Amino acid sequence: MRVEWFRPDLIESLVHLYVDHEDKNTDQIQSYRGRTKLNHEELQRGNASLKLSKFRVSDEGHYKCFIQSESWYDDATVNVKVEAVGSPPVITVDGFDRSGGLHLQCESEGWNPEPDLEWLDSEGVSLSSGTTETHRNTDGFSLKHTITVHHSGKIHCRVKMKHHMLETLIDTSNNMFNSWRTSVIMISVFVVLSVIAGLLIAAFAHKYREQTQLRNEKNRIQDEKNRIQNEKNRIQHERDQLLQSQKIIIPKALTHLRSHRVNVILDADSAHPRLDVSDDGKQVRDGNRRKEDGKDRFSENLGVLGKDGFSSGSFYFEVQVKDQTRWDLGVARESCRKSVIRLSPDDGYWIVSLRGGKYLARDSSYDSLSLTVNPQIVGVFVDYEKRLVSFYDVESMSHIYTFTGQSFTGKYPFVCLGYQYNENSTPLIICDDY
Repeated sequence: MRVEWFRPDLIESLVHLYVDHEDKNTDQIQSYRGRTKLNHEELQRGNASLKLSKFRVSDEGHYKCFIQSESWYDDATVNVKVEAVGSPPVITVDGFDRSGGLHLQCESEGWNPEPDLEWLDSEGVSLSSGTTETHRNTDGFSLKHTITVHHSGKIHCRVKMKHHMLETLIDTSNNMFNSWRTSVIMISVFVVLSVIAGLLIAAFAHKYREQTQLRNEKNRIQDEKNRIQNEKNRIQHERDQLLQSQKIIIPKALTHLRSHRVNVILDADSAHPRLDVSDDGKQVRDGNRRKEDGKDRFSENLGVLGKDGFSSGSFYFEVQVKDQTRWDLGVARESCRKSVIRLSPDDGYWIVSLRGGKYLARDSSYDSLSLTVNPQIVGVFVDYEKRLVSFYDVESMSHIYTFTGQSFTGKYPFVCLGYQYNENSTPLIICDDY
């Protein structure tokens, strides 16, 4: 029996894996190391519960349990919410402004979900103004807020959320404000005397500066400016040459690739039950409704294959991804559609993806792609003899990624709108200009 707990909303998703009568957590998410456990005796009674120790705010999210034997499999999803009470608020006196107002800063950290922070005077009247500075990390939310008070008395800083509240008090006495006024007078006198003394010292100490030293410094600065300008001109020249060569090479390459263009029609019978495929087989979107399952349909990933596969030579097609925020596209083997699929070459998928605003190439690991522009139309090229799959940004005429040294036979065009659901109704479109 195989028992797999994983986070479907994360790129590195494995939380705990039990297979062949033992735990195998080599690929486990780093933050879960040493904190997960399955009760092997309870597994024999049908209890595959996951024990998670030293619980953290970052553990919040969706968890999926996938169980599989030789003749049966099933899965279940759990949504975990974490509520954490943070540290007591700390009030710091941050000095006076020019008008005599006292700056008070209140900080607290380690809350989840995000709490509210407010200042109150001794009568319980709110003093808060402006925006609370909020940050979130793996330990929860941290807050910081500063106010200015012009009178003495008790000031409260209160941090609260639905079921919890922590509060700190500071007493701003009259002596504090009187000390500020005395300090301002003394500092003003000291500054005036210091300025006068400084002017006199400067006037006498630097009256006879050597002209040679000034001239040498001026020459050194000029030489440095000339060096920087020359380096700037060299870099600009190399950049212009590179851009010029790209303008020549990439368009020629795309012209060659388009000579291998094929007419791709999407196979509606292979599409995930949530997907709507257009009658001409050129567009697919998440229809937000589930149709009848079929033995040939994708069951987890919102994927669909092309009707025709290719097993030799070269072929090329283009897909419009404009305005869609989650997509995967490339080529795939005809099999491997059911249950949880790792969209990688090991499982027969050669794709690039857009997930969470990041572009990824799904090789043996997840390679992040640094693109200067967001692709609107992506070209996919497969060469069986050279054993490569390449991706191109058609509009900017730039290369995105290439899988090299691949071992494959029959391949089908593959497009996907993510995992389980996609709230963006924009379709993926097979470009027909061939």
